[in-house]
Amino acid sequence: MDPQRRAFILGGGALIGSAALGAAAKLPPRAPTVAPPVTPPPALAAPAVQTRPAADVRRLFLHNLHTGDTVKTVYWENGRYLNDALAEARFALRDWRNGQQHAMDPGLFDIFHELGARLETDRPFQIISGYRSPATNAALHARSSGVASKSLHLQGMATDIRVEGVQLAHVRNAALDLGRGGVGYYPVSNFVHVDTGRVRRWGGA
Repeated sequence: MDPQRRAFILGGGALIGSAALGAAAKLPPRAPTVAPPVTPPPALAAPAVQTRPAADVRRLFLHNLHTGDTVKTVYWENGRYLNDALAEARFALRDWRNGQQHAMDPGLFDIFHELGARLETDRPFQIISGYRSPATNAALHARSSGVASKSLHLQGMATDIRVEGVQLAHVRNAALDLGRGGVGYYPVSNFVHVDTGRVRRWGGA
């Protein structure tokens, strides 16, 4: 190659390199690269705790003083009466003089349930009289005018009760406060009559 041409090419390359370096020197400094913020994944909500409401129950606690039968059971649960419990109560409330049984009004057991709550007692209701057969009621009516000839005991709608450790007057007052059925107070005989008939009150011996 011609020495002059070679010197020209080399000199031109040097000028280009020099120009490139100068241009690079004039470029503004690059801002440092910043990583975009990382958004954490949303926290998972704790699973909802499935809770079941306590069963809606009504309890019955009776003790028949004549037969010694005791009933302590749930008789109503989740909106319905339980037939087995009603049968157990019917047997315990039978006519103790002759063993005859009769269907008992479940409303009586609702009265007992509410009375127990009002009296705040865990003692059983002592049963003096539950169901009375026609023969028994007729015999008692013949002996005492205080026994109605058409007593609600005949229909399984009445009981005579007391509660151990609770003053009889408190039992009467609690029964009256319920405003359900009839309430008879017999302080000498030591019992309170409750029934599911019309609302009324009376006193006796």
